[in-house]
Amino acid sequence: MNDNFPKIVLKSGKDQSLKRFHPWVFSGAIKKMYGNVNEGDTVKVYSNHDEFLGLGHYQIGSIAVRIFSFDDVEITDNFWKQKLEKAYRLRKLLCLAGNAETTAYRLVHAEGDGLPGLIIDMYNKTAVMQMHSIGMYAIRTMLAAHLKEIMGDELEAVFDKSAKTIPFKADIEAVDGFLLGKSEPGVVLEYGNKFKVDWQEGQKTGFFIDQRENRRLLQNYSSGRNVLNMFCYTGGFSFFAMRGGARLVHSVDSSAKAIDLTRENVEMNFPSDARHEAFVADAFEYLKDIKDKYDLIVLDPPAFAKHRNALSHALQGYKRINARAFEQIRTGGVVFTFSCSQVVSKEKFREAVFSGAAIAGRSVRILHQLTQPADHPVSIYHPEGEYLKGLVLYVE
Repeated sequence: MNDNFPKIVLKSGKDQSLKRFHPWVFSGAIKKMYGNVNEGDTVKVYSNHDEFLGLGHYQIGSIAVRIFSFDDVEITDNFWKQKLEKAYRLRKLLCLAGNAETTAYRLVHAEGDGLPGLIIDMYNKTAVMQMHSIGMYAIRTMLAAHLKEIMGDELEAVFDKSAKTIPFKADIEAVDGFLLGKSEPGVVLEYGNKFKVDWQEGQKTGFFIDQRENRRLLQNYSSGRNVLNMFCYTGGFSFFAMRGGARLVHSVDSSAKAIDLTRENVEMNFPSDARHEAFVADAFEYLKDIKDKYDLIVLDPPAFAKHRNALSHALQGYKRINARAFEQIRTGGVVFTFSCSQVVSKEKFREAVFSGAAIAGRSVRILHQLTQPADHPVSIYHPEGEYLKGLVLYVE
């Protein structure tokens, strides 16, 4: 079956991770490639003893193959449609697809849905796709058509936003644009709160859907508190704090565009509410002199490390910024602190936060250990998929 696909043979002993259903083949594990192998091609992977291990997309780089099937099955259009149907059924089970109060959710989460290299986020009736592999990029039009078949009236448009996510070594000039239908950036709902989302020009696919449940948790801690939302981007944590009854909320970001969007979003949810102010400022500078001003601080920085060679620098960054927050927050304050760097493990992040607490000399207790929501599922065989780490801390 699938004998027309190029064949990749692994070195002795390099097959164990695939036998445990880990979906990545690293370039250093490859012994030999048979046939004309181009980036994006579907390949069959074998052990050094000619044992079939999986089917996947080949790409140039450290991760050479992303496995999408551990069974030697026919790779037809229907194969991909069934994968998308499984992802959609899970979101129905989670009461996200078709939810009138929350209209932004992740429909496909790469390895977590058995579709490595593919992200699909839903904003109202628009699907925003990001391909992180040439193999997925090559079948994007077919995937869009299948989505429409599966979702029917729940889907009106599919926007491809892969220009900045396609591997840089690929010889492809990707251009963002609609694959199906047309739509305009607009307002989505998250537990009834309104967010303006620009999937064409905004970061990622337009919004940080992965903090949805953590924003809702923050609401429960906000009553009567002075809240600082660092790295606020679109202000999501800010107006969940306001909904929770915060006394005042300050939103800070180094991007003036992000601050404008935060102000717009807050005004849409809380018109003329004097409790909120927003500032364009560097996070480390802003945290220098806020002693006892806040009793709830949110630290949700962009990824400090996108590659493993930046890990040490990233951990120093997490240590420094958390130390600053611990030094400055009022006694009895609460810190929501996060890392979205995939290369930073839960253990390493917690160690960095611990070091920050030790530097500040404060008594700190963990109230919650947070992660990404259920529409960002993690394959039990691919722990790297758990990229979002968070802690809620009580500071005495």
